[in-house]
Amino acid sequence: MSNPVEEFNAYRSRMNDKLLSDNNKLIKRIFNLDTNAYAPGALDVKTKELLGLVASAVLRCDDCVKYHLESSHKEGATKEEVMETLGIATLVGGTIVVPHLRRAYEYWEALETNEG
Repeated sequence: MSNPVEEFNAYRSRMNDKLLSDNNKLIKRIFNLDTNAYAPGALDVKTKELLGLVASAVLRCDDCVKYHLESSHKEGATKEEVMETLGIATLVGGTIVVPHLRRAYEYWEALETNEG
């Protein structure tokens, strides 16, 4: 049986390595900016990841949703916090976000399964 969390992380890692090996200064700076934006600051990392989750769901980026779900999970977000966050995303984004909400819920379940 496949593991969606492992598959996503393996693909993401492999492709990020390829992208960064091209030595494109702009791409490298974007990756660096992204890393630094989610560092602790006035907002804690978990809050920033949940904000990233809202933006990703509203923008309908499934890979981004998976990334922020996993990062939120690592930061100790509870299922209740994540579901409330996704509820806000669905409210703001409208019903077109519902398919992404379904996939997000499924991925969160996979994260919880991997945890145990």
